[in-house]
Amino acid sequence: MPLRFITVAFDKNEIRATRYLSEGVQEARVTLRADLGDGVEAGLRSIRSAIRQVWPLDDGITAVGVSTPGVLDYKRGVLRSLPGLPDWVDVPLQDVLVESLGVPVFVARAADTAVLGEWRFGVGRGVSDLIYIAVNDILDAGMIFQDQLFSGGNGMGGAVGKLLIECPLVAPDSKVMPLEILLSGETILERARTQLEAGASVAIMEKLGDNPMALTVEVLCDAARQGDPMAQALLKDVGACLGMALIHLMYLFDPTLFVLDGIVQCAGDVLLSPMRQTLAARTPAAYRDHARIVLAQLGNDVRLWGALALCLAELSL
Repeated sequence: MPLRFITVAFDKNEIRATRYLSEGVQEARVTLRADLGDGVEAGLRSIRSAIRQVWPLDDGITAVGVSTPGVLDYKRGVLRSLPGLPDWVDVPLQDVLVESLGVPVFVARAADTAVLGEWRFGVGRGVSDLIYIAVNDILDAGMIFQDQLFSGGNGMGGAVGKLLIECPLVAPDSKVMPLEILLSGETILERARTQLEAGASVAIMEKLGDNPMALTVEVLCDAARQGDPMAQALLKDVGACLGMALIHLMYLFDPTLFVLDGIVQCAGDVLLSPMRQTLAARTPAAYRDHARIVLAQLGNDVRLWGALALCLAELSL
């Protein structure tokens, strides 16, 4: 019988589950709407329901991999907290699922599964040391160090987004901020909306029906690609600030590869060019020349691929 794995990726409002063969062939898939704000028990029922909907009739499942948002104790599989959901505190996610499913279950946070996915199945194949950075609603990052997921001594390390960074280009009123907030989609949109309200771009406001709150990252990136000065200047500042963050990480971890995802994919060269210029101006060649920077390859399914990679790594397959 072939080895089969179920992978789950969830956030506050959605649960996705897939069934894979060990080599990455997808056999089944389901997406469920869910509201984790309804409470822990309701949320766990929804996760189990998604898993059962892709469970094979012959019960031939080797293991289940779960990608979770929030703060996770990786070594114990305990979900310590979820942002904005006060009920989700110290939830023994791994143990609960093992008890109900009867197979090995492995749990990792979203960015850790993402870096595992790109390392095993994506653009990071064959690389021993890499850092994955996604600029989405918040910035999140995961690390592979010497062919192992880096989780720290107590299972809660590798939280790059918690590093305090000063970047007045993006947050002129703040001295230092956590990287996950400083380079978050919400911070970027907040600054853009403030500029729109001050009349910085008539063209974008027309697209939005004079409602700056309707601005999205996609609209901002599209405007920048079309030459809008405000959007270009803002994403240029974000790129320069991201470059400074990468410099810190180069000195700390000396990775061979950076894999960038999220807004970086959407913005393209408008953001990447100032990022690379910052690196060229401020980083010694000894670090810069061997740290490649590439875009992520696996798209929206990166966490599902990563949960499969998590299972394979935990089982030494």
